[in-house]
Amino acid sequence: MAKKKQNYLKQKKSFSGAQILLFTLVFATVGAVAIWQSLAAPHGGGGKPKPGSGGSISLVMVTDQNSDGLPNRGDTVTFNISQTATTEPHVDLKCSQNGTVVYGATAGFYDSYPWPWTKNMTLSSQSWTGGAADCTVSLQYFSGSKVVVLATLNFHVNV
Repeated sequence: MAKKKQNYLKQKKSFSGAQILLFTLVFATVGAVAIWQSLAAPHGGGGKPKPGSGGSISLVMVTDQNSDGLPNRGDTVTFNISQTATTEPHVDLKCSQNGTVVYGATAGFYDSYPWPWTKNMTLSSQSWTGGAADCTVSLQYFSGSKVVVLATLNFHVNV
């Protein structure tokens, strides 16, 4: 019995080249499928918006330098938003004079956004040297490489 056990232990199990190739192909295929699925999955609340999932956006004055209740160059504003399409909504603000953008800002309006202070937007820039501007703010989210706009608001900024 001892000799039989000794012979059994001496035998080495080796894999053929075909077996190794088959294992490698199966492993690579499973890995590729897993990566593809993670890339194809919607991130940040992406995907198609739910039916009736538009949104709303309204202007809120944070600082009103001349206390007129209206947005003026140099005032700081933020926005109240409402939507159900995504867990990671963004607000994009652009202000223009005669078709030239003189101010732009974008911020995430969700709790885990890493730069929460950017939700307050001061209406001034080096490009905006004076005069009034017309602004458009969009409530949006990202779906892959596409931007889905849920709501827009236009407003005028006085001098």
